[in-house]
Amino acid sequence: MADDASSFTFLSSLLIPLLVLLLASLSRRWLKSARKNAPPSPPSFPIIGHLHLIAKPPLHRALAAIAAARGHVVLLRLGSRPVLLVSSAPAAEECFTVHDLAFANRPRLLAAQILGYGCTTIAWSPYGPHWRNLRRISAVHLLSTGALRSSSDSRTGAVRSLAKALFLEGGDSGAGRPTAGGDEVELLQSGVRRDDGGGGNGHRWGVRGREAAIPGGSGGDVCGTIGCWNRHVGRHHGMGHVPPAHPPRSLARGEAELDAKIGQGRMAEEEDIPNLPYLNCIINETLRLYPAGPLLVPHESSQDCTVGGYDVPRGTMLLVNAWAIHRDPNSWDEPEEFKPERFQCEGGQEEAGLRMLPFGSGRRKCPGEGLAMRVIGLALATLIHCFEWEKLPGEEVDMTEGRGLTMPKARPLEAMCTPRHTMLHALSQL
Repeated sequence: MADDASSFTFLSSLLIPLLVLLLASLSRRWLKSARKNAPPSPPSFPIIGHLHLIAKPPLHRALAAIAAARGHVVLLRLGSRPVLLVSSAPAAEECFTVHDLAFANRPRLLAAQILGYGCTTIAWSPYGPHWRNLRRISAVHLLSTGALRSSSDSRTGAVRSLAKALFLEGGDSGAGRPTAGGDEVELLQSGVRRDDGGGGNGHRWGVRGREAAIPGGSGGDVCGTIGCWNRHVGRHHGMGHVPPAHPPRSLARGEAELDAKIGQGRMAEEEDIPNLPYLNCIINETLRLYPAGPLLVPHESSQDCTVGGYDVPRGTMLLVNAWAIHRDPNSWDEPEEFKPERFQCEGGQEEAGLRMLPFGSGRRKCPGEGLAMRVIGLALATLIHCFEWEKLPGEEVDMTEGRGLTMPKARPLEAMCTPRHTMLHALSQL
């Protein structure tokens, strides 16, 4: 009798979990069939769902591959969490305009609990009175036009300290002492504190003679912008880019615009940036090809809605692949080409609409967009206006993406900078 009881217990321990999995699978299929308008979904495994499809980094490319195979609106299951993957501008526009209120919430993720102080920060706070209060404080007291104007001196000082460091560390004579890197970008970051979150080597500048090493630069920062306008204006091959032997015409046009609008011998100011349309085109094109966050911060539906004609139930997490939208051939002419001129035709980022989502859209759009564009514009204008930039002799610029959520470079960007003759006096006065 004891043997029979132990055998029964052993069989029960095996069969009960299998029965639970079978019932869960059948119920999921029944619910899916009951919702006739469910978005397309790839085959999944029990328990893990579609996690195996995104195991290979980078995440935004894995999700883009799923969208290419299944459509621009796809339903995924990451573990037990349903996820709506959106990879087209029309679907994103529907989410952030028609259903903006429904998708104004944030999912309660473990990472948000830890990094967002229990989901109390403006980025991760649930939609409600607390978030609205944080947004009002940011918009009125921290990031308004007046507040940004009053704090411009600190950003200008940080950017000029960066230019001075490059000049003194060897840019003036070509024989400066080697440095370990880090001090120069700390000067720039002192004006605007930011979280890297990219898992790369960090953002730093190292200088050997006239060489400026810029490790870990991502698409939304100064380093990534330099890397983009100094690369090949041509087709992407795989994940890397090969630059030409001479500076591209976009860099030359940027220098010419700065010389014409600012003049030779004067340092750029923040108020000059709106009067530099081609420089802003370079920045917008860089943010298109290399958004700082290729995936927007996740949203969560607080009510049932429809996206692209498909039913989306309440509690579904929304992932918008901005990287895929920015390179969608249905929205952009020659999307893999670096062509700043396209934004002259578009009239800027605003006229591009939801084809451009470097800062998100809707109620939960990043409130720091104005600050970011001021910092990037001033830093890039200063670096182009004060220095001549070239790639290292005999080396190609590798734009391969590293691990992380902010598209850090896998290999540090190394560029040679030489002070422009017309700016020597201005640099020496810093």
